[in-house]
Amino acid sequence: MLSNLLIKNYALIKQLEMSPDPGLNIITGETGAGKSIMLGAIGLLLGNRADAKSLFDATEKCIIEGSFNLSGYDMAPNFDEENLDFSDECIIRREISVSGKSRAFINDTPVNLETLRKISSQLLDIHSQHDSIMLGTNEFQLQAVDAFAGNSELLADYQGRFQQYKNASRVLETLQAQAAQLRREFDFDQFLYQELNAASLQTGEQENLEQELAILENAVEIRERLQLAYTYLDNPDGSILELLKTAVGSLSQASRLVPSYDNLRQRAQSALIELRDLADEIDSISSTVDLDHNRTELVRERLDLIYLLLKKHQVTSVDELITLEATLQAKLNTVLNLDEELSQSRKKVDSSLEAMLKSAKKLSARRHQVTKQIESLLLERLVELGIPNASLSIKISEITPGSSGIDSVIFLFSGNKGIMPQELKQVASGGEFSRLMMVIKYILADKRKLPTIIFDEIDTGVSGEIAKKMARMMQNMSSNHQIIAITHLHQIASSGNAHYFVYKDHSSEKTVSKIKKLSSDERVMEIAQMIGGHNPSDSVISNAREMILNN
Repeated sequence: MLSNLLIKNYALIKQLEMSPDPGLNIITGETGAGKSIMLGAIGLLLGNRADAKSLFDATEKCIIEGSFNLSGYDMAPNFDEENLDFSDECIIRREISVSGKSRAFINDTPVNLETLRKISSQLLDIHSQHDSIMLGTNEFQLQAVDAFAGNSELLADYQGRFQQYKNASRVLETLQAQAAQLRREFDFDQFLYQELNAASLQTGEQENLEQELAILENAVEIRERLQLAYTYLDNPDGSILELLKTAVGSLSQASRLVPSYDNLRQRAQSALIELRDLADEIDSISSTVDLDHNRTELVRERLDLIYLLLKKHQVTSVDELITLEATLQAKLNTVLNLDEELSQSRKKVDSSLEAMLKSAKKLSARRHQVTKQIESLLLERLVELGIPNASLSIKISEITPGSSGIDSVIFLFSGNKGIMPQELKQVASGGEFSRLMMVIKYILADKRKLPTIIFDEIDTGVSGEIAKKMARMMQNMSSNHQIIAITHLHQIASSGNAHYFVYKDHSSEKTVSKIKKLSSDERVMEIAQMIGGHNPSDSVISNAREMILNN
């Protein structure tokens, strides 16, 4: 339960602190005094959106802090799920910086909003007038049935299987689209692949062929130049080799006279060996250079094919063509294997659909099991709350599987005798909505382990004896839950264990909202004013005191 609430620098609240009673807490005050502001602050603890515009003082950060006593509520698993340390004393804090940036903490551990919502939604529930509007929606009605039936595990199992089915279906759809596209491209890709494959391209082939063609096309001139070079090097009639041989001999004779000249002889000897080797190589190459018209034509044709393929595929090298060939082959293999892949994907869709429907039927069966019990309990309480001719039935229809299952749940209601029940949103008045929401909250209270329940003017549209009965329901609920009720009705206000009063303080330059816990005498006077206005008579004050005592 909520043991302490601190609101600092929020809207019209400079600083507000309260420590609610474990039982039924009443909050009253004039319209606009700040009760809704308090709920807005508590909403931040539930993960609602933060805004820098809500700061009381734009130069300071806002702090909303709730301390909860969780002993006896078995909340540890919820904390373990989010990797949070658990203790019986839990502090949830929300901060809004002057820039509007929001931070959330659970027991001083920073958490994101999703984690904050998961934990705080297990600690308290706020019923506002907006929820009465939500009561008319089929989604809320379905959630109410699930909450009463305790379907959280069944629903979680179904939603997991529903997501698996959606994922499998999405994969199949993607594969089918890819298959259709690949099949449209298959014939063209196959033609391109066959063309490249028939070419039998080799790495480095283009460069080698271009060099070979350059030799073939200039064979006569090349051979003449090589032979002339050879003649200069090794011609019996005054060749370079003969002259160099003579030079080596002369240097040999000189080195015998001056030994230090032998290095000159060695250098000349090395040059002679190198030139002789060069001459032999030129002669060898020259013998291989032939004018071969057939080979020239073959090389030209081969290069023309390579150039054509390079241009066609807009690449610059044979290696890129080889890579493209491999890519096309892989693409063709993919198409050829599509049927098997599609078959496997369809099997996954079918098996996940079967598992999802099986889970959905379990969930649906459980919903059907509890509808009569819910109808009976709701009608019993509605009669107590002054709708003696109420008729209510819960209609469950099968629909296409969705995120909540295969059921559409509709509450059919009539508050008048002889009138056929219709959808709530079509027939229920504001007062009937309030009473119906009250009894739904009442029968669901013990189905959920919510430590704290907050009612924001759930008494809208009711008065008199009905208000007393609603107050009695709240008292009953407060035996197992902490209840905080914001009300304008003295019948409900007089039934609380603790009474808080929200008011505006105009004593400073800026109006602020404040809250105080009323003493016994202050409480009597507040209820008397709720009954008889600002200047209640002695009899009204006596009546107010008696109402409190009787509760």
